[in-house]
Amino acid sequence: MELVYAALTLNEAGKEVNEENLQEIVDAADLDVEDSEVSALVAALEDVDIEEAMETAVAGGAAPAGGSSEDTVDEEEAEEEEEEEEDEADEEEAAEGLGNMF
Repeated sequence: MELVYAALTLNEAGKEVNEENLQEIVDAADLDVEDSEVSALVAALEDVDIEEAMETAVAGGAAPAGGSSEDTVDEEEAEEEEEEEEDEADEEEAAEGLGNMF
């Protein structure tokens, strides 16, 4: 997680997120991070627009919070009803199968 914060710090400072810059932050903060972790993060972020990803994450994270609690309760009740109906259907199928045995 520390590396992600370091990458965000570099991005905010307008510096390139690369192994050298990340390693400087790791060294300055005396973090216990493997070189392979630094390389992996740089590779993972190679084609990522950090600004766009942050906007998407903020927009995506904010949407569920805007729903009302009634919507959540209705969704939960609907899911419970579906599960009950599925259980009943399974029981009926099992009973039919037993009836065929005799």
